Amino acid sequence: MVHQAPAAFERGHDHDECVRDALDAAIIHCRQEKARLTPLRRKVLKMVWRSHFPLGAYEICDALVGQGERVLPPTIYRALEFLEINGLVHRIASRNAFIGCNQPGAHHHGRYLICSDCGLVAELPADDLMEGFIGEAEQLHFAARSVRIETVGLCAACAS
Repeated sequence: MVHQAPAAFERGHDHDECVRDALDAAIIHCRQEKARLTPLRRKVLKMVWRSHFPLGAYEICDALVGQGERVLPPTIYRALEFLEINGLVHRIASRNAFIGCNQPGAHHHGRYLICSDCGLVAELPADDLMEGFIGEAEQLHFAARSVRIETVGLCAACAS
């Protein structure tokens, strides 16, 4: 099966539009779920979405402090926890960092392509193989809460 390249890997990707769409979707989702998207949570989400590179809590904290915000790392961790619980960001375990979720509000299992040279991360949709894996776990009476597959390699730009 041939998949279209994730937006993060496409040349000419309109990243400003990507960020606007993500924030609009987050606002709609939080209204529907009656979840409070505070100004700080919105800033953290926007910062995560500004790049398709995973950001750690300390990077976010340093950037916000550089913008004149008075925040401490625990505050950023709480904001990221809220965003992750509400399906607005994903934690990339191998990097202990976060990227925006391209299916806001959807609590789903993730497949990620991670460029080992530039650090770019793209999320791929779930597929039959992943569903089969979850089904096998269920047959063994194992309730999978989170399944993440992180594939490390080279993006097209770094491979050329």
